[in-house]
Amino acid sequence: MAEAALTSRFPLDGYRRTIGTVALAEIAGLALVSAAVPRGGDAAFAAALAEGFGAARPATGAFTLGDRQAARILGMQPDQVFVLFEPPDPDRAAETVSAALGAAAYVTDQSDSWAMLRIAGAGVRAALERICPLDLDESRFPQGRVARTAMEHLAAIILRDGADSFLLMSPRSSARDFLRAVELSVENVS
Repeated sequence: MAEAALTSRFPLDGYRRTIGTVALAEIAGLALVSAAVPRGGDAAFAAALAEGFGAARPATGAFTLGDRQAARILGMQPDQVFVLFEPPDPDRAAETVSAALGAAAYVTDQSDSWAMLRIAGAGVRAALERICPLDLDESRFPQGRVARTAMEHLAAIILRDGADSFLLMSPRSSARDFLRAVELSVENVS
């Protein structure tokens, strides 16, 4: 009987491309874990984030930086954050967050569910404004902001981490279509 070996693949196969002044690159090696706050557990959750990741609890629509495992805590909704971090063991991301937060949160590993794409460079906002309904002007969506939205009718999370730099996340199931929409928009403004 033949033996089959499974190998992991990133959603966009390590994609990298520069179009004009805009660089696109798949982000690999980061874990994304959802952490939900139990009813009445706000204070314990904030304390656990500070203890476990060295991070403050962000407001909804913002993110904070932790001083452990390059963690970014994304405020997704009032009682839920996403923890985006460099896991010591990629196969045990939920366990890492669970150990850091203890009983202060219910955790679910989202890492394999999302494709992550960095878009950066001069002209990035011109490209994104064609497909993103959010006002990405620095005065409305400054560094440190995060939001759920739709781009080209596809679900997305957008995180602004630099003046001309955004991290885009879209469900893995539509990652290729999402990438093509972003590429086409960049091509059209280059």
